[in-house]
Amino acid sequence: MLPNVLQPNATDHVPVLAEEVREALAVRPGETVVDATFGAGGHARLLAADLQGSGRFIAIDQDPSVKPYYERFRNTAGGIQTRLLRGNFATVLQQLASNGVEADAILLDLGVSSMQLDRPERGFSYAADAPLDMRMDPSAEVSARELVNELDERELQTIFHRYGEERYAKQIARAIVRRRRERPFERTGDLVDTIRAAIPAPARFGEGHPAKRVFQALRIAVNDELRSLEEALPAALEMLRPGGRLAVISFHSLEDRIVKTFLRDGERGCTCPPDFPVCVCGNEPVLRALQRRPVRPSSDEVGANPRAASARLRAAVKA
Repeated sequence: MLPNVLQPNATDHVPVLAEEVREALAVRPGETVVDATFGAGGHARLLAADLQGSGRFIAIDQDPSVKPYYERFRNTAGGIQTRLLRGNFATVLQQLASNGVEADAILLDLGVSSMQLDRPERGFSYAADAPLDMRMDPSAEVSARELVNELDERELQTIFHRYGEERYAKQIARAIVRRRRERPFERTGDLVDTIRAAIPAPARFGEGHPAKRVFQALRIAVNDELRSLEEALPAALEMLRPGGRLAVISFHSLEDRIVKTFLRDGERGCTCPPDFPVCVCGNEPVLRALQRRPVRPSSDEVGANPRAASARLRAAVKA
């Protein structure tokens, strides 16, 4: 049983790039929509409204705490068919695709949700002292606590540098290893204090919280987020009917790069080496990107919801 499960209400979650997502997915009555990262259902409510009481909505999430949000969504979804599938979105999309389930619109809203950040006991936030966890699926075996206490200095440095683009990854990794020799890390507050002490004084007062990048890196590593994205994109494309739309919101440059590369390769079709004078593979383009550059939130949206600042939306139509 999850502790302190909040009762959902309409103000719990503000969906990022909401109108831009609606425009990209262009949901029509009677279609099948898949929200592969349901969360608190912010985008789901808007997309379901576009079905106008006719169609099917499949919600996917690995976090069991989404259930009350889904129940509220289902009770207000009108006449559409709804279903909640619990599990990692890559695994569920692969299962759906292998079973021949088709969709007209699929949304991936990556990263951590507001409902997870706002629950200190989940350990995602550096702003509150809590158990060091960060698992999106609380039943997963490995939490941030295991990574911080068991990985060696080089492995920690690699995670902080690769997933967090942390300038002081080496110093922070060394400080963590030194501190855990005295006693293991158990709480986010202990980790924040160690990070602060490890970086130069001017960096502690720079832009953003000094622990932001390390916490982001650990969260990505704990939940294997980049691998999940790499596996989810081909499954989503397979599920889409011709003319179906895919929209992906990313919050990290590595995520955005994966999405950009996937869409670019899908548009190109041909996999022949660049020096081949003519195409011999015969592969045709399988999708068309809706824009060359990612869509970013407006200054008004960022002002109203600062967590939207790093969001990037890319969308495409299946050929």
